[in-house]
This record gives sequence, structure tokens and C-alpha cells, in this order.
Amino acid sequence: MPARNIVTNGIPSSKVRYSKLPNDDDGYIDLQFKKSPPKVPYKAIALATALFLIGSLLITIGALLLAGYFDVKDRDRTVPVIIIGILVFLPGFYHLRIAYYASKGYRGYSYDDIPDFDD
Repeated sequence: MPARNIVTNGIPSSKVRYSKLPNDDDGYIDLQFKKSPPKVPYKAIALATALFLIGSLLITIGALLLAGYFDVKDRDRTVPVIIIGILVFLPGFYHLRIAYYASKGYRGYSYDDIPDFDD
């Protein structure tokens, strides 16, 4: 390994400012292990809320149609309303649950688990 007192560009080594490296330097710095504060994906949470509300509404309407609270000619056409409601409700509920637990700081939940729109 070359010595540290090499003259660079005609400047004597006594005028060059540097600090000695510790002998136990492993090439890592503490800053690279610090976590940055979590970025909250507001757009994704808003979309999850919309999916949750629309799915809840469709499930409720489908259940009321099947129960006979609304006069319907063909009851077999109400089943797709419930199926679509469930398919819309589930992803909204799932992502809202992750967002809630991440906001409360539960272990194993992070905002990184929610897909975000790349702006």
C-alpha cells in the first residue's frame, strides 16, 4: 500500500488536509444503514379507499337485491353484482389494512408493501 505523504500537484503533504483512516475500517459508513422516513403513498391509499367503498356498496346492493328488498325480474342477474363487489372489495380492504398497520407502526407492516404510482 502506498504511503500517505505523497506530494500531489506540487503541494507538500503537510498542507494537504485529510484525516487518518481507522485501522479497523471495513469500507462501510453508518449513514448507509440508516433508514429514511417512510414515504406515504397517498394516491395508492386513496385508490384503495375508493375500491373498498365501491366494493362495499356493490356487496350491499347485491345482498339487498337477493333478499328481495328491490323488485327484480331476474334474480340470477344479482349474483354478478355480489361477485364484482367482492372482487373490488378485497384489494381495497387488503391495502387499507396494510396502510393502517403501517401507520400504527406494527412490526412487519410497511408502506413499501403498498404498490405506488411512480410519479
